[in-house]
Amino acid sequence: MSRLLSFLVFFLLMTSVVGGAHYFVWVRLIRDAQLPPGAHRALTVVLVFLFLLIPGTLLSFRSLSLETAKPLSYLAFGWLGLLLFIVTLLVLGELGRGFAALGRLTLDTAPLDPSRRTALARLFAGAVTLATLGLGAAAVRSGLARVAVKRVDVALSRLPEAMRGTTIAQLTDVHIGPTLGKDFLEEVVEATNRIQPDIVAITGDLVDGSVADLRQHVAPLKNLKARYGVYFVTGNHEYYSGHDEWCEELERLGIRVLRNERVSIGDGADAFDLAGVDDYSAGNPDLAKAVAGRDPSRELVLLAHQPKAIHEAERLGVGLQLSGHTHGGQLWPWKYLVRLQQPVVSGLEQIGRALIYVSNGTGYWGPPMRLGAPAEITQIVLDRAV
Repeated sequence: MSRLLSFLVFFLLMTSVVGGAHYFVWVRLIRDAQLPPGAHRALTVVLVFLFLLIPGTLLSFRSLSLETAKPLSYLAFGWLGLLLFIVTLLVLGELGRGFAALGRLTLDTAPLDPSRRTALARLFAGAVTLATLGLGAAAVRSGLARVAVKRVDVALSRLPEAMRGTTIAQLTDVHIGPTLGKDFLEEVVEATNRIQPDIVAITGDLVDGSVADLRQHVAPLKNLKARYGVYFVTGNHEYYSGHDEWCEELERLGIRVLRNERVSIGDGADAFDLAGVDDYSAGNPDLAKAVAGRDPSRELVLLAHQPKAIHEAERLGVGLQLSGHTHGGQLWPWKYLVRLQQPVVSGLEQIGRALIYVSNGTGYWGPPMRLGAPAEITQIVLDRAV
């Protein structure tokens, strides 16, 4: 019941926001342009259809198989990405309109006559349309491109000399589900194995769907190879999809799920600790439990889905935290809003005495698009700080 209630709250909020965005688009690009009656009606009908397509697609996931809903998902989520670009450009246009109005008021100039206002509205609508198509094409090309390996060198002060060069392959925010499936994951697994990692760390949001629907699509993970093993921590999307069932399924595939616990990587004194916690928004994180009783002289690497876990992690002696969740913003200019909620959006940064690396993510969520935040398989190479 709680999962259904959460879905209903999300669905109503999403529908309201998306509905408001569509109305804003209609006002600025259709109504203000004062198009001929036939074009006005036709474009209004198309816009209403596109609005209904988004909540309709989300509802279809509860009654249709993912394979059946896949074409609908591409259409709906693709339009959602274009809608973000349109609204962004319109907001920038509103700022321009405001400055122009302020300038006319300051200079005491006459207001625009109706015919010129209409001409400018049509010109603006055409410019926004062309710009959106350009941004959308670039974003689709990036979103559907083969995922690249990104190397990141990290120096840690407590890393044993014998563990210098240890490689962690980080996969995160893969989002296997409506538009990404088995074929995509097989490519990711092959690319990950090619870098011959010592550890594979999957830092949450692996799936968007139930075990029953996605078991065959996630099966390639059993082919991951790493000297010290493959590890997983939950992200918020696992809690939308049945986290306990997914943790059991991943364990069946040979993946160690770290739920507020830690393991030792290496042998004897030449070892460091690897800890993992449940997601900070949907789960029951307990980092204190995960690190209780550990030797503080040993290096500690933490897997935590959300970057905001770094504040507690730094207090408890974590040397490096690996996170995802943000997608690096995925679509410009979303990263500026993400920054309001997370301390780091993308890349390697130092917070107090700890380092944190936030991956852009390996897949994508929603629109099959990326702009300014390419997907990555992260090859983290550990070194000992001098």
